[in-house]
Amino acid sequence: MRSDIQPNERAFSSKEVAEELGIATPTVRKYGQILERNGYEFLKDGDRRIFVQSDIRVLIALRDSEKPLEDTAKDLVFQQKERLEGYDETQIAISDTYENLPHDPNQLKEFLRFLVSELAAAREMNVQMKNDMTELKTAVSRLQQDHHDISANIGNSSKKTYTKIEELAKQQKIQYETLLEHEKQKIDFLQEEIQNMREEQRTEWRSQDNFNKRLEVVIQKPKDKWGWLFSLFRK
Repeated sequence: MRSDIQPNERAFSSKEVAEELGIATPTVRKYGQILERNGYEFLKDGDRRIFVQSDIRVLIALRDSEKPLEDTAKDLVFQQKERLEGYDETQIAISDTYENLPHDPNQLKEFLRFLVSELAAAREMNVQMKNDMTELKTAVSRLQQDHHDISANIGNSSKKTYTKIEELAKQQKIQYETLLEHEKQKIDFLQEEIQNMREEQRTEWRSQDNFNKRLEVVIQKPKDKWGWLFSLFRK
């Protein structure tokens, strides 16, 4: 039975501990099982674990440990046993103190004043710790929000950059296709011009060939006809 629990100490559920530590609720259950397997004592409501501040500190140590979980759990269980033994000794000492309270009213008043001042200091310390925890939670929440905002800004910036790259790629593709079409038109025009030149050349060749054939026919006619033709020019 645990003896280190204060009468009005706040208790936490697994879900609240998970939110406090920034881990998943199943992970809290897993840590609890590892600790219990090695001898750690939790407060229980039936089968449900109830956590107090000392348990949360143990879970934080288990979460942040660089050693294997089983080894860390054994160390934490050993520390808990030592702490519980210390509380048992404190309770015995307190009992002895009550048995040995002074019977002198003045001494008793002085002792009660001392207890009241100690209780007031403890309450003030508790209030300060509560305020510090509130400020810490606020700072963590603010950091989480800043992280979310930064992540969102990075995501938006990446999306904008990707959109610009897509637009540039589309523009380059359109320009390339336009240039390609112009080049194709030039090639078609040149091919057509070359074809026309070839046709004109063939026509010229055919005309020259016909002229040569007619000339050859005229040359091969009898010479007397040529003489008769030349005699006409001599007269």
